[in-house]
Amino acid sequence: MSTLQKKEPLLPSIAQEVQFPQQKPQRLSFRALLAVLGFVYLSLALTKSTLVYSRIRGDSRKVICPQAGVLTPQRNATFWVNLGDHIQSEAFKTRAIDWLAGAVQVPTESYDNMDPVGTDPRWEAFGAFHDYLSTAFPLVHATLQLTKVNTYGLLYTWKGSDGGLKPLLLMAHQDVVPVEPSTVDDWTHPPYSGHFDGELLWGRGSSDDKGSLIAILSSIEALLEQNFAPTRTVVLSFGFDEEASGRQGAGQLAEALHETYGDDAFAMVVDEGGGYAQKYGTVIASPAIAEKGYLDTRVEVITAGGHSSLPPTHTSIGILARLLVEFEENPFEIPLTRQDPYYWTLQCMAEHAPSLPHTLRKTIRHSAHSNKALHNLGKLIFKDPATKSLVGTTQAIDLIQGGVKTNALPERAWAVVNHRISTSSSVDATKAHDLELLRPLAAKFNLSYIGFDGLISEEGAPSQGTLKLSDAFGGALEPAPVTPTDPNSAPWQLLSGTIKATYNVHRGLEGSTNVAVSPSVMSGNTDTRYYWALSRHIFRYNHSRAGNGTKVLGGIHTVNENIEGDAYLEMIRFFTTLILNADEATSI
Repeated sequence: MSTLQKKEPLLPSIAQEVQFPQQKPQRLSFRALLAVLGFVYLSLALTKSTLVYSRIRGDSRKVICPQAGVLTPQRNATFWVNLGDHIQSEAFKTRAIDWLAGAVQVPTESYDNMDPVGTDPRWEAFGAFHDYLSTAFPLVHATLQLTKVNTYGLLYTWKGSDGGLKPLLLMAHQDVVPVEPSTVDDWTHPPYSGHFDGELLWGRGSSDDKGSLIAILSSIEALLEQNFAPTRTVVLSFGFDEEASGRQGAGQLAEALHETYGDDAFAMVVDEGGGYAQKYGTVIASPAIAEKGYLDTRVEVITAGGHSSLPPTHTSIGILARLLVEFEENPFEIPLTRQDPYYWTLQCMAEHAPSLPHTLRKTIRHSAHSNKALHNLGKLIFKDPATKSLVGTTQAIDLIQGGVKTNALPERAWAVVNHRISTSSSVDATKAHDLELLRPLAAKFNLSYIGFDGLISEEGAPSQGTLKLSDAFGGALEPAPVTPTDPNSAPWQLLSGTIKATYNVHRGLEGSTNVAVSPSVMSGNTDTRYYWALSRHIFRYNHSRAGNGTKVLGGIHTVNENIEGDAYLEMIRFFTTLILNADEATSI
């Protein structure tokens, strides 16, 4: 019985005390007025009590972190069962491992500031990768329509029988971060060996992101071997410079897709991103429904040159050093709000993680209706630097340069401060913060001050140099639109149910599962930055096993990148289940 139902018998007795005069209806007795006011007050109190109870207790009117049920294919059940058995077979495991190993063995490194395709010979490595894919997945290349965008962008279309259904769009990227030559000897197995030791497959790209790309193609090759023909069109979009901001790959692929399909044309978009992990007594899967924004602030100091034997009090390098100290001593304030996707992650943990510390669970629940509790929650969780970085705008000084010779005063010195912008902030707010932060120092060092949009200090005023702030590479990006995750959002429900079904079948479980699916946020940016216009339902999730208490995906962007063989097979199950569930869905 709800709180409201318990209080209902009180309402008639209070209402009966209200006596309206019959001769003069426009007047109300003092006693009646008090009764009316009391009735209104009690009604509001009961309403507030019910809402609070609902938010904390999770009754049917306001469930905290509602969960979708396990979703398994029904019309496509035969395909799903047969493919499940097939994926479990030793023969398929061997093929699947060989597919990924072969992909890793083709180096496809992308670098910052590469020249355009056709002029920079380093892009030519992707031609060899395409040759490998066409040989490894013959049915995919015989059945799906392949369009190459900007030479190396891959766009596969698996035409469905019902053109009225919005297509499913699956993404991955072909490129990998370069291997630092000096670290090659530090690898357990050579970085492009694709070595499988019976448990782990080693090599650059095995996790980021050839594991996803090959898992997608493996699932479709397996479906084609079972003679599956889709009802809903499936589109695959594989960029080739995601590790270098994606302008030549995903940027042009997105334009091609938009020209063909138009705005909001896809039922859902799934790209690399979150996975699942054991946390506080349960398994929590974390599809990212948002991405932080991005800004590289270039801080440049320009002063007069001269001989080092006659130095000024501060050289351009010395001034720049002081400016950078100002950044690090004044990090962005990190407010936790109820609109932040990570706050929703916390709510899910409070509701579904049985081993969550009691104090933290209590604070999370109270924060739903108490600003004081919300403030205390922020202080509590921000003790962890990684959590703090997920929520607020961050800053990292990543590049610096200045000076050419020991006996020559440096005329220019510059550094780049990389910002990942909170989902509750913006590019303009971040620029404004940087400008205001350095304004007093510009005056202290008598520097003309030029901001992102032009001169800030008084024109013509005497100065001993210039301080200039700018967007270093012209790649500023607003935080991504937030994907809906309410119970009425059919794509979120479908993804959640698919995650649970995949987890179950891979472990031979039936019925319900202890997997809780929680929205999360990406601290970095994926190729989806170019796809916002194509769908309101963008998920960064590839069912990677982020950590199950024993094995963890390792080495992304560094030495000894690897993927657990069994985790990779589970990714293939995930994409197979997702394609089959989406194919028969009528609500997306």
